Amino acid sequence: MSLPKGFLAESLNRIQPSPTIAITTKARELKAAGKDVIGLAAGEPDFDTPQNIKDAAIAAITRGETKYTAVEGIPELRAAIAAKFKRENNLDYKPSQTFVSPGGKSILFNALLATVNPGDEVIVPAPYWVSYPDIVQLGGGTPVIIETTLENGFRVTPEQLEKAITPKTKWLVFNQPSNPTGACYTEAQLKALTDVLLKHPHVWVLTDDMYEHLVYGGFKFRTIAEVEPKLYDRTLTMNGVSKAYSMTGWRIGYCAGPEPLIKAMAKLQSQSATNATSISQWAAVEALNGTQDFIPKFQKVFEARRDLVVSMLNQASGIQCPTPEGAFYVYPSIKGLIGKTSAGGRKIETDGDFAVALLEENGVAVVHGAAFGLSPFFRISYATNEKNLEESCRRIQAFCGSLK
Repeated sequence: MSLPKGFLAESLNRIQPSPTIAITTKARELKAAGKDVIGLAAGEPDFDTPQNIKDAAIAAITRGETKYTAVEGIPELRAAIAAKFKRENNLDYKPSQTFVSPGGKSILFNALLATVNPGDEVIVPAPYWVSYPDIVQLGGGTPVIIETTLENGFRVTPEQLEKAITPKTKWLVFNQPSNPTGACYTEAQLKALTDVLLKHPHVWVLTDDMYEHLVYGGFKFRTIAEVEPKLYDRTLTMNGVSKAYSMTGWRIGYCAGPEPLIKAMAKLQSQSATNATSISQWAAVEALNGTQDFIPKFQKVFEARRDLVVSMLNQASGIQCPTPEGAFYVYPSIKGLIGKTSAGGRKIETDGDFAVALLEENGVAVVHGAAFGLSPFFRISYATNEKNLEESCRRIQAFCGSLK
């Protein structure tokens, strides 16, 4: 049946379904139909959740920790979040300044929908995680996109930031290590940006630090409020357990910031999800307070995979793949392939054409760069085993070599 005209909210017209979920779904459908497909679209570690964290969840169930919790999160987790920020980021937050939500995406929803009014502008550097602009638009705001370049390491410059700020700017959404590029900022590079922000006291900063622990080559992560304490009162520092602790399905995101903002976010969440899952919250307490010795092991494996993928992709005709400092993605350029035609007869006019042809003809699922706001590129997640990565890179090499 079809829905009556005008039945769906007009706000839905301002957003699109998640492209990363869409390509993953298509890859699964092709695999179910018997096609040999390797999926490199999903941003999900292939490691199992560490045993101590699973044990903490089982213990919580056994104790009967299966009821509603406070909207903002259980006291034990809020205390663990405050301790984490002090221990790892040199940021002093009271537990009352922390907030727990069902995943990092819900933190973004709560923060932006609780603060953005029609006409407000939110600065989003591109390439960006696919959900940032849509969440802004759902709230009636206007995303202001700053396009970075491969030549500049996909980093926004102080000059670009200064130019993008207007009297209507409410937020800068700042993600590093970056999804989709893996780009990171040194302390000096961050300080150059914070110097700009200090000149504009009406601009708040939402830092997405979800990949904080996945950095390589001795890179030292810093977050914005740590680099510039004067921005503490207008920064919401967001993180979560999904990536570093391989807990994507547990759905726990968290943040810390000014208490009035936290209360506003809680007011919104009280009318939506109410609270993050109680059992997952107890697992997250163990994740933050327990042993961290598996994180360097994860880093070592991811770094080896990164090096493998970068090397093999740079051997593919027409592809230029920079080496990222963090996360578990690469974001190669296909500028040298635009205008060519695949062996199956598809003209490669966009990175979307490239991704579709690669999936249909050579069985590799990647996400096209337009989904992240910057073309012509594509994103590969190397959060899978080396056998899959080697085979997929060989297929990409063969696909690129067959283009005419």
